[in-house]
Amino acid sequence: MELGKYQELIVTKKTDFGVFLNTPTGEDSQKILLPKAQVPAGTDLKDVLKVFVYKDSEDRPIATTLEPDLTLGNVARLYVTQVTPIGAFLEWGLAKDLFLPFKEQLYKVQEGDAVLVTLYIDKSERLCASMHVYDALRNDSNYQKDDEVSGRVYEISENFGVFVAVDDMYSALLPKKEVFETYRINQPIYARVAQVMEDGRLTLSVKKKIPEQMNEDADFIYRCLEQEGGFLPFHDKSAPEAIKNRFHMSKNAFKRGIGHLMKKGLITIANDGIRKV
Repeated sequence: MELGKYQELIVTKKTDFGVFLNTPTGEDSQKILLPKAQVPAGTDLKDVLKVFVYKDSEDRPIATTLEPDLTLGNVARLYVTQVTPIGAFLEWGLAKDLFLPFKEQLYKVQEGDAVLVTLYIDKSERLCASMHVYDALRNDSNYQKDDEVSGRVYEISENFGVFVAVDDMYSALLPKKEVFETYRINQPIYARVAQVMEDGRLTLSVKKKIPEQMNEDADFIYRCLEQEGGFLPFHDKSAPEAIKNRFHMSKNAFKRGIGHLMKKGLITIANDGIRKV
């Protein structure tokens, strides 16, 4: 009998308040109840029923024919119904809400939040939710390089970048070198697949392909130049961090942009910066 999963179990006993189910080799002490309201009409002894196994409000294993929004080891976006001194509770399609402990939260959730979580069994043999979903996300998407995708931020790392759940199910990373703004957990992201890793995980870019992006970057630099009266104290030797803070682009993208503008005869590049022609 496995918690958090769908199982096919056998009807071993009928009562006025439901039927008891068990595995073919299970001991009598292992049988669990399927409440009367959920027993399909015409159910008889030895019938096989597909049910989901969880625990009721008294922590007793129980079966249901209802379909929860989340099963063991998978991920789903669930709404917070209540925040209490011991943690939060999530709506997941069953009578008993799903518990999200404080230690499994990436930030303090609020009632009404939609949070991406996975389902696990804690040390007390109870089903709980966790916002640490990295290992539960799938890496078998059909996306290919340069495909456009959408997802949401689920974790942020100073060392690696922004972790994104594409379609709320596939593992993806917006690398640190691609992060040019401040992101927040749950923020929607629209990006391009820059690479499909050997293990199937996706590497994302918020930039377009180089030729198209170069034109946009050049236009943006030129607008900044006009706003500053025709001069900007930046050039191809400027510090990458200074360029990132001012233009929200990498140094390589900046160099491509000003090179493009210079070839078009729109600017000159000097030791102290760039000037509009």
